[in-house]
Amino acid sequence: MKILVTGGAGFIGSHTVDELVAKGYDVVVLDNLQKPVHLKGKPNYLNRKVKYIWGDIRNRNDVKTALMDVDYIYHLAAHQDYLPDFSTFFDVNSVGTALLYELIVELKIKIKKLIVASSQFVQGEGIYKNNNGDNVFPKKRSNDQLRSAQWNFLDNNNEPLIWQWTNEEYANPPNQYAISKYSQELMAINFGERYDIPTVALRYSIVQGSRQSFYNAYSGACRIFSLSYYHKKPPVLYEDGLMCRDFINIRDVVKANILVLENDDANNQVYCVGGGKAYTVLEFAKQTSVIFNCEHLPPKILGEYRFGDTRNACSDISKIKKLGWKPEKTITESIDEYKNYLNEQLDIDDILDYANAQMKKMNVVRSTNVKNDNIPNTIKN
Repeated sequence: MKILVTGGAGFIGSHTVDELVAKGYDVVVLDNLQKPVHLKGKPNYLNRKVKYIWGDIRNRNDVKTALMDVDYIYHLAAHQDYLPDFSTFFDVNSVGTALLYELIVELKIKIKKLIVASSQFVQGEGIYKNNNGDNVFPKKRSNDQLRSAQWNFLDNNNEPLIWQWTNEEYANPPNQYAISKYSQELMAINFGERYDIPTVALRYSIVQGSRQSFYNAYSGACRIFSLSYYHKKPPVLYEDGLMCRDFINIRDVVKANILVLENDDANNQVYCVGGGKAYTVLEFAKQTSVIFNCEHLPPKILGEYRFGDTRNACSDISKIKKLGWKPEKTITESIDEYKNYLNEQLDIDDILDYANAQMKKMNVVRSTNVKNDNIPNTIKN
């Protein structure tokens, strides 16, 4: 069986490719080595048993070539960032997905299954409850609220709302990335059913582990905190550091990818793929400091925030657990894996200050108008 993996040179893609090859599948990869993710060209971890097509998911001829004699598809190619290049998100993520289905239909290719990478952030802020136990569906925090360092959602009595584990039935994408991923999800399930292309969409939570790009500002807490401590610098946490996330290890994600490939009960469904346990960003940072022997460098909280961030994001994984999958790796294992990956590299640039400066320049990272001593829930170092 031949499997196409779009974005197969990337973080999730390359790990999935390795597992597919190990299981005996014939694999072809379509990837354009997009910068800044692949700032220095072809990564050294690429599987040598795979055919690579260096092309773009938006290019009709590249996609046609990649689809030749294919039985299954993992569509993992995506644009990820915080910068306000709005059109790029929809050009790559939405148009790329539409073109993939368009050519399958046009060329009458009998695809046995197509698995699309969605994102937890399709759910936006997710579902909350008030003190009466009623469900509340907050949209997003205003810039005025964030500038005042009011990080949490409050009810009409100024009592904090309580976040809930949110499942696949809810969607409220708050930013350009999330909206583009939701468009992929909608196309995938609807086109899949209409044109008899068995399809699965996976809403990944924040995935951590080796091969995460050093140069992608989007790519998560593990990369940011590990690079900070690798260079013996305390990381800067946005807001108050008490945002909750259900981080998931790349090995568990790959297992989920393989499960839905080989289980037809998953067809035409959307699944959350998360870690099953909530951690604050501060807890993750502290655990990273322990692994890098940098407890003497506690994270800093400077009253900065990233406009468009969700306050809490934790996915209910009950649905995919019914297929026989569950997360097994801990955040410690994810950090250890990334540390080992860093130690194998020869030329790791300290690019965090540059990335933060760029996000400030583009007005993504902003500062509160509240003095640090008055910021609610600020952790004092």
